[in-house]
Amino acid sequence: MRKQFVSTFESLIKKDKKLSLLLCDIGVFGFRNSIAKYPNRVMNIGILEQSTIGVASGMSRSGLIPVIHTIAPFLVERAFEQIKIDFGYQNIGCNLVSVGASYDYASLGCTHHCPADVALLKNIPGMEILTPGHPAEFDSLFREIYKNGKPSYFRLSEKSNIKSNKVKFGKANLLKKGNKITIIAIGPVLDVVLKAAEGEDVDILYYSTIIPFDSKALKKSMEKKSKIMVIEPFYSGTMSNLIIESLELKSIIIKSIGVPREFLRNYGSVEQHDNAIGFTSKNISKELKKLINA
Repeated sequence: MRKQFVSTFESLIKKDKKLSLLLCDIGVFGFRNSIAKYPNRVMNIGILEQSTIGVASGMSRSGLIPVIHTIAPFLVERAFEQIKIDFGYQNIGCNLVSVGASYDYASLGCTHHCPADVALLKNIPGMEILTPGHPAEFDSLFREIYKNGKPSYFRLSEKSNIKSNKVKFGKANLLKKGNKITIIAIGPVLDVVLKAAEGEDVDILYYSTIIPFDSKALKKSMEKKSKIMVIEPFYSGTMSNLIIESLELKSIIIKSIGVPREFLRNYGSVEQHDNAIGFTSKNISKELKKLINA
């Protein structure tokens, strides 16, 4: 998705004189052309993530549309207070674009893991959170909202679904209709979910926007159901409060499959981590059958 990010940004900055980009060493090579063409609006601040958020806030207050890009743990966890105060509290617009969320940089260990990003950011009032599952979805969503004046977080994964879906900001896609349970698939996990649910009598709701959460789609899907399975590419349980609040007093069973809330101390590839924590079609299919028959 990084190549799509570069392509989308470079096509927009040609037309939008307010669009700007701040880098924290990551992405400098990819954006080298923009740095050369627009030195006053595209800059590498360096490994100073907290300061970069402050600079971006000032740019936003002066009428520019800032995009801030770096690795998720440095962008979200290290600079969380600055995001909260400089954008959330001030209620001004920015576009935070991360790579390396969860364990995309698996072999670099805990310093470069970030399965907590969505759980953290959804606590900032007004924050918009998007998890595109395909490069074309990022392009569509970014173009739709990048200048809406709100703080927005785009979580770009190293993984991508084979096909893109026609997505709209704040809307879920009903991709499969069934009667027994509802499966919520988030962004780049969709292909794994589709394979796991083959032949099963289930609804599949695909969310490329986390917040604002599409409660209406979930309510409609759950009219005659009481069981939900959530496949989330971040900490397990991150989506639970959004689901419970959407369904209000309805009695439901929620099964979440995501990154376990523990440090991933073993080193290896993304695929090895997926297998170790059960983030595979085989395991999801097994858990799905258990939930259907429970």
